[in-house]
Amino acid sequence: MKKKLFSALLLVAIAFGACKNVATINEEEAGTVITTYLKGNPEYKTDRFHFGEMKFNSKKDMVELAKYKTLANEGFVTLTLKEASKKFLSKDSSYVYQITLTDKASELVLKQDEDKATVKVVTYELASEKPVDFNRVNDNNAKVTVSLKKINTVFAPFQKNSKDNSDFITKTYRLKLDKEEGWKVNK
Repeated sequence: MKKKLFSALLLVAIAFGACKNVATINEEEAGTVITTYLKGNPEYKTDRFHFGEMKFNSKKDMVELAKYKTLANEGFVTLTLKEASKKFLSKDSSYVYQITLTDKASELVLKQDEDKATVKVVTYELASEKPVDFNRVNDNNAKVTVSLKKINTVFAPFQKNSKDNSDFITKTYRLKLDKEEGWKVNK
């Protein structure tokens, strides 16, 4: 009787053990999951961008005006000269421009006020040359650390703290196994 009970319990244990679905994931699959996630939820850094009617006087302001002219040449803003005056016996001149955002800038503008906008100055993408480092927490969870390379947008010259110490960031994501959809990033 004990042998039959033991055999039945052993058979049930083997049956349950065989039914358990242990999912596997490797570096390439984890990289694909993160890349898919970043397409829908991009990583970026923002800053404030001033536009509207702006006055440029000094040499420092002329450096700022050159940044706006670069944006205008690339089609992200339009510059309309409203007023120009030469100061008598001075090297400095005064210019008043109306600066307007164009439709081309809309993909980088997150929030817009009357004369300021929050714009993306840096975006981050998965670095292909750095490997994906992941730890398997358990059968259904994994912790993935990736390197994201920094890509400057056309608004990068306008960021306040442009002196970064690296061209990449490292970020850790938690992956969870969904029985129907497979591995995905857990928010």
